[in-house]
Amino acid sequence: MDPNSVEVMDGREREQLEGWIPSLAGDAEIRQALEKAFDYRGDVTLTLKNGDVVHGYVFDRRTGTTLSDSAVRVMPTDQRTKLTIPYSDIAALAFTGRDNAAGKTFEAWVKKYWEKKAAGEQNIGIEAEKL
Repeated sequence: MDPNSVEVMDGREREQLEGWIPSLAGDAEIRQALEKAFDYRGDVTLTLKNGDVVHGYVFDRRTGTTLSDSAVRVMPTDQRTKLTIPYSDIAALAFTGRDNAAGKTFEAWVKKYWEKKAAGEQNIGIEAEKL
């Protein structure tokens, strides 16, 4: 099989969100930022309007017609529980954790594979990198 003849589809362009602190000026900005937090593969820090701070991984979100009807679900880093936080309770959001998916596209994996093969490495597997 000739690697140059294999069809490769371009991957989705990933934003560099690590370290980003979005402006949550209006409903649209809040919704957009929390949608990005859901897609992010690292921890975020949510500052709530009551002053509480939650560090954790956003694993789910529900969007409703209002911010009070919408919520994110977070697994806090310091608790063995899952929190549901209404969008309307969030004062600030920061992408504080390392993005575990950054640079790990299929295209990057294939490039690494062919580099190892060209260097003469043997027993090159398709196992995923350990996190």
